[in-house]
Amino acid sequence: MSKARVLIVDDEEINLEILLEYFDGESDFTLETAGDGEDAWALLVDEKNAYDLILLDRMMPRLDGIGLLRRMSAVPRLTLIPVILQTAAGSADQIREGMEAGAYYYLTKPYRRDALLAIAHSALTDASARKHLYQKLHEHISALQYLDSADFAIRTIDEAVQLAAFVAQACPVPEATALGLSELLVNGVEHGNLGLSYAEKSRLKLNDGWREEIDRRIALPENATKRVFLSFRRTATSITLCITDQGRGFNWQEYLDINPERACDPNGRGIALARMLSFTSIHYEGCGNIAVATLALDERQA
Repeated sequence: MSKARVLIVDDEEINLEILLEYFDGESDFTLETAGDGEDAWALLVDEKNAYDLILLDRMMPRLDGIGLLRRMSAVPRLTLIPVILQTAAGSADQIREGMEAGAYYYLTKPYRRDALLAIAHSALTDASARKHLYQKLHEHISALQYLDSADFAIRTIDEAVQLAAFVAQACPVPEATALGLSELLVNGVEHGNLGLSYAEKSRLKLNDGWREEIDRRIALPENATKRVFLSFRRTATSITLCITDQGRGFNWQEYLDINPERACDPNGRGIALARMLSFTSIHYEGCGNIAVATLALDERQA
């Protein structure tokens, strides 16, 4: 497997040295550095450069991290690069501003080497999954835009991704819907039916053992008949996607926004991203095992 090309952007020389030292011995990465946002922008707009991950300081002269993110958002190929934003503070407002600009991963200074490597691996894994999802998305026919109602049942993570890519074609903005729907379906499989807790997933992500544990639990006899159900309903004004798992539910209100206390974790941002980027609204019913995502339609989309 090819190495991940990482661009580290920081105006403090000592910080760059520390980060390079943190990555020392990690054979999965090749590293480049930039002294501020302007230097990073010059590297990013050069189409000869193809970066897999950006580690970005928030506060810098000339062009800060948020300013660079906003420039990147205008270039489609750059919006696909996962960005880890380094910040000295972790307030909800700062995290919201970063998310709106395109940064979905955070490290609050000072942080440990293992925290950096865990979130770097997590960001790359998520980016690979999104790329696979978008590839699946374009395999399906556009006639799904005429779909009014349908019901589905899936069991595995792979089936969740395939179904999200399929159903998203019936929605006005398939790429955005596929991302959010995939998050909700995967949550139904791993946290709902398989009972994987937040803390367990964080630990498994740190040890790169998440997928192995998911496959192990799916193979257990007590999970053989469990399914996640998806219903699709279109009206003149909206599309409603209802995802139901067979788990015990959870305290979903905590996950509609990214909690600053969890912002640096390798997991836990999926529902917030789905709400912000994919759907008009998300709420949960029952014990928290029923997610209801709504897309508002105008007359041209209905």
